[in-house]
Amino acid sequence: MKKKEFNLEDIPGVGPKLADKLTELGFTDPMSIAVASPGELASILEIGKATAGKIINNVRQMLEMGYISADKVLEQRKKIGVETQAITETYGQFGSGKSQIGFQLSINVQLPPEKGGLNGNCLFIDTEATFRPERLKQIAEAMGVDPEKALKKIFVARAYNSDHEVFLVEKSSEIIQEKNIKLLIVDSLTSHFRADYIGRGELAPRQQKLNKLLHNLQRLADSHNIAIFVTNQVLANPAILFGDPTRPIGGHVLAHQTTYRVYLRKSSGEKRIAKMMDSPNLPPGECVFKITPDGIRDLK
Repeated sequence: MKKKEFNLEDIPGVGPKLADKLTELGFTDPMSIAVASPGELASILEIGKATAGKIINNVRQMLEMGYISADKVLEQRKKIGVETQAITETYGQFGSGKSQIGFQLSINVQLPPEKGGLNGNCLFIDTEATFRPERLKQIAEAMGVDPEKALKKIFVARAYNSDHEVFLVEKSSEIIQEKNIKLLIVDSLTSHFRADYIGRGELAPRQQKLNKLLHNLQRLADSHNIAIFVTNQVLANPAILFGDPTRPIGGHVLAHQTTYRVYLRKSSGEKRIAKMMDSPNLPPGECVFKITPDGIRDLK
């Protein structure tokens, strides 16, 4: 896929008024239009679905979105960590290290590519009041990064319920482009959904809203070429008599939409175990790490 730069008004079917409306709604990057659905674009612009479809097709043609050979895809994927244009989910019990990994990544993303970073900034949506800038300063200092500068490159918002969480994601496109955001963290994704929708009767509307949120996150990842990292809560399945009864919240909706799923569990002391549960290209496997005052470290 080859990305070109052009103004919204250059798109056939989009005049000055529609261009202004798209910009106002956060569709400032043509790629964000290219990955939208005709129904979605028609609704927000108050135009016909057929017209919206033509606009989307015109953008895709201008961006030259098409097929490339697999060897070029392989070349693009070399030296990737937490993958861009993908949603990486970690789930586990309290204290398993989910937030700590998020804190570590928010510093790592600021590093240059030769050190494993993206020379970018981080957008952090906090739903559980666990965001701690003091911890970020600790990690930055251990990595030789100026802590004051590091904090200025992390933009955080507190989500107070599931509606507010959805709103923050929907409105993040503009700040992503303006602030050179390369990583978006949601810690945790399902906390408010679990609290706002209680009982079996609320399951269907909860899953519908969660599905919409996940699609919005994937659209941001695709249109801005950023990495999405989300943490998730768990529950214990009482039907399982033998083995680990821990299961992630979110059901099939979350399972199908995330690209990578990693299960974290506590071991003895500072030791933690991360198990790859689902991946399109990596086999199931485990790694051991520890949480130290300096951040996430391999267990030697």
